[in-house]
Amino acid sequence: MASSKAQVEKAQLRQTYRNEWHSDLISTITADDCVMCNEFLECVVYVNVPQCASYMLRKRALYDDMSRYVCCGGYMPCSGRCGESKCPEFCLCTEVFCCFANSVVSTRFLLQDQFNIHTTECDNCIIGFMVCLQQLACICSLIAMVAGSEEISEASQLLNCISDWVYCTVCACMQTQHKIEMDKRDGLLSSQPMAVPPPQQMSRVGY
Repeated sequence: MASSKAQVEKAQLRQTYRNEWHSDLISTITADDCVMCNEFLECVVYVNVPQCASYMLRKRALYDDMSRYVCCGGYMPCSGRCGESKCPEFCLCTEVFCCFANSVVSTRFLLQDQFNIHTTECDNCIIGFMVCLQQLACICSLIAMVAGSEEISEASQLLNCISDWVYCTVCACMQTQHKIEMDKRDGLLSSQPMAVPPPQQMSRVGY
């Protein structure tokens, strides 16, 4: 209960963050004109091999210091109990393949807390639409199974395909957004990289 309350309080705290993502979800492909083609190719890669992208982005978000790693960023009941300290690379690999959505969101929360970034209303709408569409597809699949109607089953399959397409697209854009933010952090979009924060303090104001 205490842990759940802490997570709720942290989610509420993110509403007060004053910094913004370097690129919103819609603009991830064209966020940086000089590397537009690279971002597009990365977005394609993130759709086709998203688990590998999630692994690399989480490790990079941790400044390649896997001693900082906690399963799912500490947001799951199993976090901190999966032997991360003994074999963090294997645990992260297992996380991105078995809990892909959680791995993407955990990296997102890590960057938000580190740099006090709030998500725009537009991004919230996109993410909310993705979640609602997945839930609707699940409900329609259940209805199709109960009703036994071929028409409803076909409609359910179509909705599932649309839901999967939206899910893959949004996750790809989110991971590209994270990558752009870390490019900014590491000085790839400017001349001065940021210093690595100490392990006990992964949050900054006014970055």
